[in-house]
Amino acid sequence: MVNTTAGLIGVVLLARHGDRTGYYQDPVTYNSTQAYITPLGEQQEFELGSFLRNTYLNPDSPSFIQNISTDVANIDQLAVRADAGGGNVILNSAYALVQGLYPSTKKSEMTLANGTTVVPPLGGYQYVPVESLEFWQSPSLTSWMDCEYFQSHLARIYVSSAFINMSTTAAPFLTALKPYLGSVSNNFTNMWNIYDHVNVQYTYNKTYYETLPPTFLQQARYYSDWLQRNVFTDSVQNGIGQISIRTLLPEVFWALGNMTKASNQVKINIQEIDYKPFISLFNVTNATVTDPDISGTVNYASVVALELSQNSQGQHEVSMKFKNGTQDSQFRQLKMFGNTSITLDSFISQLFWTTINSTNNWCFSCNQTVHRGCSVFNYSNDPFLYGYGTGYTG
Repeated sequence: MVNTTAGLIGVVLLARHGDRTGYYQDPVTYNSTQAYITPLGEQQEFELGSFLRNTYLNPDSPSFIQNISTDVANIDQLAVRADAGGGNVILNSAYALVQGLYPSTKKSEMTLANGTTVVPPLGGYQYVPVESLEFWQSPSLTSWMDCEYFQSHLARIYVSSAFINMSTTAAPFLTALKPYLGSVSNNFTNMWNIYDHVNVQYTYNKTYYETLPPTFLQQARYYSDWLQRNVFTDSVQNGIGQISIRTLLPEVFWALGNMTKASNQVKINIQEIDYKPFISLFNVTNATVTDPDISGTVNYASVVALELSQNSQGQHEVSMKFKNGTQDSQFRQLKMFGNTSITLDSFISQLFWTTINSTNNWCFSCNQTVHRGCSVFNYSNDPFLYGYGTGYTG
């Protein structure tokens, strides 16, 4: 059992970005165009940061983190990383989140040698560093892009009987929806873009909001969720469909492991991401077995918390909680592998073998030899690349 009286040692947070402008994902590759955060998205992320502040920085909270600075940010206690691509919607979401986590305060004032007191701008704004990860630097946060085996995975989905049957079921709805799609294709392979278009227009276009038939938005979300659940999961833990979480897990393991060390200072590790790793994470941890409703696309400003504590036997334990955007007012406890908490060693041992922990490994796992830094590696004598020696050719 978790010793809640001692508080938490630390937490790793996976946070989805806030509301954004519309953007397009190629159904064949899932490469995407740029999008930009909206004022609504900024407010969603700020509110998420405020929620996290009340959860982890409030000494009266049962989830209070031991020895953390509560009002003035100690940047040595924080590690924040965000995907910098796609118009910076995710990076800017991270900045909005940390504004809520550590809001402006005059307590951040400083007294100079001559006795002058200086308060930072904007009433004591706190500048929390955010590490921006560009697309070309590492595949860690965007591992499905330029991954040839993932594209093969997509192609197999589109000819599967399950896809064909669902496409047939959705056909009457997509026909009825066509007048509300503008130039957006109503092919079922394009279901993500269909829902995104409807959602963005319904949010920002008053005429669209008033004329879209009842249930059309919900139906579009239902079919989009079905497709995304199939695209970003797989039948085995180390399947290519799970690649979005397989490249992120090494950072999670490293962060949690460091928090167990006496020399570690980091108390909160934040990874600002898009929706895809959530789907894969819930699948690889079997969280959807007990909570099947979380298997689709999470809402804007959703967050998963991997909380680290120590039980009465001195073992470090991990517990996974989830807040589905503004839809939820509080965290809900999820189960990993059937348990509300498991030892850190067990958490790592059950998932480590699935991970892709370097660009070299990603290149091999994706059958990529040119893009994203793969050209520097020599695979000319590798019998397993391109499927030779494995019997698998995509």
